[in-house]
Amino acid sequence: MPAQVSSDVVERLLVEARSAHPQECCGILLGGGDAITAIRPARNVHPEPARRFEIDPQALVNAYRQAREGGPQVLGYYHSHPNGVAEPSATDRSLAAGDGAWVACGAAASPGSSAPSPPSRESDRRLTYGD
Repeated sequence: MPAQVSSDVVERLLVEARSAHPQECCGILLGGGDAITAIRPARNVHPEPARRFEIDPQALVNAYRQAREGGPQVLGYYHSHPNGVAEPSATDRSLAAGDGAWVACGAAASPGSSAPSPPSRESDRRLTYGD
């Protein structure tokens, strides 16, 4: 079932993706029921952060601990694709944990530049949701 995501959360995801460029950003999707109400950015600890992501295990432990103590629930995970493609890669599909939703968001660089493109409602709102 698709999760509800506010425009504020989507904007935060896109800001994170642009800020991390040319590396992949990653983090945790928080909320309750079927509503993602917040994100918690996490350090990408993968040895090749420009091509892959791995959420810092301590960030996961902290998020699940806070959820058990009455905080927002962990609903899933997110990461960016610095190449701008907001579709899950074959690697994403094969490594998906299957225990929550995930979001892949594209953050393309401007042509001829290593800097992320400025925000654009058309090009930067590329998100893919799955569960």
